[in-house]
Amino acid sequence: MITLENVSKRFEDVWAVNNVSLTMHEGSVFGLIGTNGAGKTTMMRMIAGIIHPDSGEILIDGKKVFDQEKAIKELYFIPDEPYFFRNATPRDMEKYLTTVYEDFSSRPFYDYLEKFGLRRDRKIAAFSKGMQKQLAIICGLCANTKYLICDETFDGLDPVMRQGVKSILASHMEQRGLTPIIASHNLRELEDICDHIGLLHRGGILLSKDLLEMKCNIQKIQCVFSNEEEAAKAGRQMSILQMDKRGMLYTITARGSREEIIASFAALDTVFYEVLPLSLEEIFISETEVVGYDIKKIVLS
Repeated sequence: MITLENVSKRFEDVWAVNNVSLTMHEGSVFGLIGTNGAGKTTMMRMIAGIIHPDSGEILIDGKKVFDQEKAIKELYFIPDEPYFFRNATPRDMEKYLTTVYEDFSSRPFYDYLEKFGLRRDRKIAAFSKGMQKQLAIICGLCANTKYLICDETFDGLDPVMRQGVKSILASHMEQRGLTPIIASHNLRELEDICDHIGLLHRGGILLSKDLLEMKCNIQKIQCVFSNEEEAAKAGRQMSILQMDKRGMLYTITARGSREEIIASFAALDTVFYEVLPLSLEEIFISETEVVGYDIKKIVLS
């Protein structure tokens, strides 16, 4: 388990991360969402032990990141722009990483290179951005660490490769208990892989919730009321996050289980109504608008 306790980091007069407390449980996929400049990369680099927080503590399985080397070796960090040695080849990186990570798996490393179509003796500088990202992911997986910290992991990968990487991550989670922590600004990219989501905005955690719980406790309804009085009654009886009207058609986002929402509408006089599934992006739009944030600056798709 990775725990952040009142962690803050400031660069000159800008708070990149401001008093964040957060828990990332092992055995699940934690997705960290936020706008560019929200503090995702700074938080990832602090967890990885690259930069030191100004205040607060970061614990990996109860060990302080900056006090114990063993804590750092429990994770592998894949930055947004992967770093490789100048003029290095994949073979060179494998030789180096085996000296850093005692459980590095060399045979699977070369197997992955072959499956991904990456030549072991070709200079990495000649690889495309997508190929370099693939190599970084292979290095991270074969390091066999407990935690894999990924900053914009899927950026630069084509759709087929993105799905392939997600499948490989799922396989490592099942086989050896890998815990991926993935930062992204793209909600749709994480929706089918994450168990828990945290939304970072202006250096602070705006939301941190289980994804399934979020989807079960907020609903979208499209309906036509028999009259405006019934629409007003709906507003009083339910916890409505958003209500839009176009002509006679209302689109409502309300907090509550599907069963609770259906029961509420059954007691109202409507021409028709239907409860629809929400995407992760729609859920965040509703949640953030309630607390007064400009959604156009918070959620990027």
